[in-house]
Amino acid sequence: MDCVLLVSKSEKSTDSLSGLLRESFSPTVLDVARSGAEARRMLLQKEYDFIFINSPLTDEFGDGLAIYAVENQQAGVILLVKAEIETEAESKTEDYGVFVLPKPLSRYLMFKSIKLLEVTKRRLEGVRRENIKLQNKIEDIRTINRAKYVLMEYLSMSEPQAHKYLERQAMNQRLTKIEVAKRILSTYEN
Repeated sequence: MDCVLLVSKSEKSTDSLSGLLRESFSPTVLDVARSGAEARRMLLQKEYDFIFINSPLTDEFGDGLAIYAVENQQAGVILLVKAEIETEAESKTEDYGVFVLPKPLSRYLMFKSIKLLEVTKRRLEGVRRENIKLQNKIEDIRTINRAKYVLMEYLSMSEPQAHKYLERQAMNQRLTKIEVAKRILSTYEN
């Protein structure tokens, strides 16, 4: 856990929640915002691992800020609301991935919520890395296919011939097919 943003309108609740956060885990950075507008400015300037929003805020309820945070950060977002309106707040925000907790908040519930967010964040990071890997693979396939097309167009090869040519060049030059494809493209497309 590195960076945490705590959004709360009153100093008393900020002190209480920051103490609870420090007991639950040890954030390297704990930034505090007093309003939704101030929090939005901070979200534009820095990436956070966790965002805690103690509603209501001075300029808004907090559910809109929670949704904004989820859409613009990779952070786990917890919205703290009065127990009487927890269900209503959940129905507005749960489709976005906001975790809603009722107030008053116990140490145990805070600790378990943070652990749940940590596990979820790690899992999502793994999915994100896999997605990037697949996107790179798709881009490599596109590049190889473009190189085949160039060979077919400029050297009058058939698709199987272009494919074999790429494989043979990669093997003979001890390069990957993507490296050979990029060389072909730089030769013929310039």
